[in-house]
Amino acid sequence: MSMPISARRNVSSVSANTRWHALYQAALFETDTNKISDRISEAEKAVVSRMKELFSESSDHIEEDLILDDALYALRSLRNCLTHGSLTAA
Repeated sequence: MSMPISARRNVSSVSANTRWHALYQAALFETDTNKISDRISEAEKAVVSRMKELFSESSDHIEEDLILDDALYALRSLRNCLTHGSLTAA
């Protein structure tokens, strides 16, 4: 028995949501200064990808849009700290 289309959308939505969030957390909590930049880039790409997915959907997703905007802002702030040398190895 196959899954209804609406259920499949929810599964893929949860999967996409989980992916960007996992990469976002990995960037925020990375302690190796040699890996932070790559982690930030991966997370930014995943967040932007999720934003594009939501843009093409017709459903209401304002709350997730705001969360994604906040995440992207935090990642760019973290990158800015890296660029200006505010983050140092522990």
